[in-house]
Amino acid sequence: MIGEIDVYGVFVPILLMWGLIALALTAVLRRILAYIGFYRLVWHRPLVDLSLLIIVLAVVTAVVPKWIAP
Repeated sequence: MIGEIDVYGVFVPILLMWGLIALALTAVLRRILAYIGFYRLVWHRPLVDLSLLIIVLAVVTAVVPKWIAP
């Protein structure tokens, strides 16, 4: 798989695109976790949010290439 995507002549790193997907998914997960009251159980909410973003990014980078591979 290539390392960049051509967007109207501008090469955008594929990791940036995956990061944006992971950021959107993390925003949805954060709302769900806040709704069910999960953040009352954690000590440091920003640290949990950062680790959640890293986990979602790892899942996205593992899953997305399998979807777009021929």
